[in-house]
Parts: sequence; structure tokens; C-alpha cells
Amino acid sequence: MLKRRDTKRYHVVLIKPSKYDDDGYVITWWRGILTSNSLACMNGLTEDLKAKKALGPDVEIVIHVYDETVQVIPVEKLARYFLKKGERATVCLVGVQTNQFARAVDIARDFRKHGFPSIIGGFHVSGCMEMLKHMPPEIKNASAEGITLVAGEVEVRWAELLKASYENRLEPFYNFVDEKPDLHGTPAPILPRDNLNHFVSAYSSIDAGRGCPFHCTFCTIINIQGNVMRGRSADDIEKIMRLSHQQNIRHIFFTDDNFARHEEWEKIADRLIVLKEKEKLGFVLQIQTDTMAHKIPHFIEKMTRAGCSRVFIGLESVNSENLRATGKYHNQLAEYRATIQAWHHHGALTYAGYIIGFPGDTYESIMKDVELLKREIPLDFAEFFIMTPLPGSVDHQNLCRDNAVLEHDTNLYDTMHVCVKHPNMSKERLMQAYHDAWRSFYSKEHMLTILKRLKNKRMRKRTVASLIWFCSSIFLEHVHPLLGGFIRLKGRRNRRPGFAREPIVAYYPRRLWELFLSIAGLIRLALELYGLGLRAARKENTDYTDASFKLTPAKSNNATSPEPGVANPVRPA
Repeated sequence: MLKRRDTKRYHVVLIKPSKYDDDGYVITWWRGILTSNSLACMNGLTEDLKAKKALGPDVEIVIHVYDETVQVIPVEKLARYFLKKGERATVCLVGVQTNQFARAVDIARDFRKHGFPSIIGGFHVSGCMEMLKHMPPEIKNASAEGITLVAGEVEVRWAELLKASYENRLEPFYNFVDEKPDLHGTPAPILPRDNLNHFVSAYSSIDAGRGCPFHCTFCTIINIQGNVMRGRSADDIEKIMRLSHQQNIRHIFFTDDNFARHEEWEKIADRLIVLKEKEKLGFVLQIQTDTMAHKIPHFIEKMTRAGCSRVFIGLESVNSENLRATGKYHNQLAEYRATIQAWHHHGALTYAGYIIGFPGDTYESIMKDVELLKREIPLDFAEFFIMTPLPGSVDHQNLCRDNAVLEHDTNLYDTMHVCVKHPNMSKERLMQAYHDAWRSFYSKEHMLTILKRLKNKRMRKRTVASLIWFCSSIFLEHVHPLLGGFIRLKGRRNRRPGFAREPIVAYYPRRLWELFLSIAGLIRLALELYGLGLRAARKENTDYTDASFKLTPAKSNNATSPEPGVANPVRPA
């Protein structure tokens, strides 16, 4: 057995980068909402290599995990530590989306200054390599600075890449997009428990499957992860759930783009039901699915019985012409109300993505459609996005082929900025429609309507909590809820290159005032929303109904079963 002094140490720094706000400051929170599944996957893979002594029997792999949305990356501190110890390290920027790419390059550049190899992977690099004939300037510039760029999934390649880094023979580019790894038996995505302490709740994530069978032109998933669904087995999921339970993690987000199309969804659901009902290992689950999931026999019933309390639905629009224009043929307006009512019937809250800025949109049509959405669809939460041509999508590929003028700053590709000229609206008018859609859906009047539609006290309570998150993100912090958290952390020195560092006498008084307004606004918002919750619970609202109740939930395809696989209807949880 090797003695401690005979063992070399090689540090692997895994970083999920954040992005810059419009003032050049990194978006970081005191407490975050959503964890990074890419970071969890890479940590699990690296832990597996560490256990296997993948760099040799005399090399100890030391893992450092950072999520910049909730942690300041201590570049100088880490560099000094490694250099003082005379130890080597590699820095990996993981799961980097287009809007995070500029920040990822800046972090990699800072580590490169100290001589540490840096690797960037994720959807931006993958989308550019897979769909474009020529690499865009930001990719070329990053490579010219000695940063290694990796496209595709690395489950079967991570040992090879890490060894290449250890042996100082990393190449500028690696493209694994065409290699779609079998996920059966791959290491579990898991984050260190210390990292989860930075979030409001210990909400971990699992990619039970990857890919999507549909062909939406704005989607990047289908071109990077493929049109064929690949998934972990029920045994894999059970193993991950037990591991999560050991870490006292109860909230799990299945990040699959469409869990309803996972070929083993029912086996997984049955296994989760047994864990919950027989072994009392209860979990609170969140999944993503399409608008037709209610037509899959027993899907909604089993998933809610397994613990699913929230579901994200890819609704995208209530305008049938918009849906046809982007290949979203599987979305049928007549089914929206039915699927949402079915989820409500089984005690789950519904979230839906809604895109602003389809080619046929005008300001007037957008606002008219939002009113229809509010009136006709009993949706609990709408997440509005500006139509954005993301690298990796067919939309982006076509625009590049046609030499369209696209926004060159990747930091703006966050679905909250206009990145390409709209045929019917100016940039300012489209931005106005986007902001007005949020204001309309989350007006006090409509939030009261949402709460009155819910007859279950627990569902109302959960809805109020999530409304605080959504409204504070949009109206107080001016970020999308998916980028949100609670109480912004800013550093005067932690600003994007090209932005001047503010003087101390100007920065700190302003920052203290911002914090006061943010905290005071959060308290006021919470009180208002709890007040709306109390109003919705009044006796006179017991029999509340509106146009969204026109249809009753379809029960024939989602009958409840006392044992996994056996049909028998019961009341909702």
C-alpha cells in the first residue's frame, strides 16, 4: 500500500459558470433555486475515475466542485494553493450554454494565466461544431488562447480526456457529438452535499434520459443529444435515488427534455412507488413532458403517485400558426386544457414554456394570445421566453446559412434579449411585448385567479412559494426565474472585461441601497402573495369556476392503481 508521501495529487476543478448581467456583473445568489445536472454528471464521472485510480495507482484525484450561480469562483486562491503545494490541476467549465460562454472563457483565461489547462464543454460548443460549417469567432478566439473545446457527451471519453490533460497532451478540439453513449450503468449524477447547502432546498437532479423524438426547429436537444431517446435503466434510477436519500436529498428534478417518452418510464415509476410506499423513502419529484402525456395510459397517475408534484410542459404557444411554423405539430390546442386538468386532478402543479416572438407574431397578437392563455388554460405558471436562435438549432443554422445579422455577444442569448431582427416588430416593441406578457400573467388579478382554481390547500401553499420566486426574479431582480435565486451577491472587482471598475465611494452606497430595496421588496411581495392565498381560500371561493374548467380530466388513460401495473381509480392526492 502506497504511503501518503508517495502519492501524487492531481486536482480537477469542475465549474458551472454563470453569466453576466447587462451591467457586466456576474449573476450570483446567496441562495439559488435550480442545481446544475451537467455539474452533477461530471462530478459523478470524476468520482468514478477517482475510485478507479484512472491516472495510475500513485495518483490521487482531488475534486473541487463550484456552481457560480451560488458561489464566487476563487481563482487566485486556488491557483496560489496549487502552486504553493507544487501540485497540478485541470479546470473544466461544464454544461456551458451559449449565454454562459463569454463568462466561461473569462474564467478559463484567468486559470490559463497561472499555467493550468482549461477545458470548455456544453451546448454552445456542441451546437457550433455540429451544425455550422465554420466556427464562429468566439470559438476560434478561445482555441487561440489555448483553451480546449469539447463537443458532445463524455461518459465514455472522460477518462481519456483527463489522462490527456494529466500528460499535457490535450488537443484544441474534441468532437464526440456523433457518439451517443449508452447511459445504462453509467456513474450516478450527484453533487457534494456541501454544494447543495447553497440552495433554498436540497434539489438535486437526474438525467434519466437524453434526446427527444420531435423535430422543433428552435430546439438544440435533438441535434446534439439526438432524436432517439436514450435512458438510464430502472436499476440505475433506483441506485441514484438511494444514494440521494443517504445524502438527505428529497427533492429530485428529472431533467429529461421529455420524460414521458423514456422507454422505461413505467418501470422507473413502479420502482419509485415501491420505494415510497413500501420502504417509506419518499421523494418530491419534478419532470418535463409534452402536452400529450395525458394520453399515455397510467403515466400521470403513476408519476404523481411516485411523488411528482410539479411538471414542466412544453406548451410554447396557443397560436396554431406559430406551432406549425416551427415544426411543433404534436402540440394540439384542444389538448392543453385536458392535460393540465389531468395533472391537477392528481395533485401536481403545472409550469409551461411560452415563446414570444415567433415570425408571425405582432405585439397585438402576443397580448391577445396571453389573454387567451389566462382565460382558457388553467395553467399555474407560465415561463416566457423570447424566440432565440440558439447554436445547435435548425433556426440558427438556417440564419447563418442565409447570412442573417445575428447578435454577436453570446452573453445575450439567454431568451431575455432580442438576438435577431423580427419581421413584424422592432427590437423595442418585441421587448415591450415580452415584459408586458410577464406583467399580464403575473398581475395580482390573475395570480388570485390561479390560486382560486386550486382546491387543494397544499397546492395553494406550494403555488404561493413559487410565485414569490417567479415574481421576485422578474420584477425585483430583472432576471428569468430559471436564472433566479434570492439576494444577489455582487463583487466590485468581479466585472466583465470592458466594463470599468466602479469607485468604492460610488459602488458601496449604491449596492447597499440595492440590497435594501431587494430585501424590502421581497418581504412586501411575500406578504402580498400570502394575502392572495388567504383570499383564495375563503369559503365563497370553494365552488369557483371559470372558462378553463370547461373540460373534465380524462380518467380512462390515467386510472390509479393500488400496486404498480394494476388499474384502480382513486381520488387525487
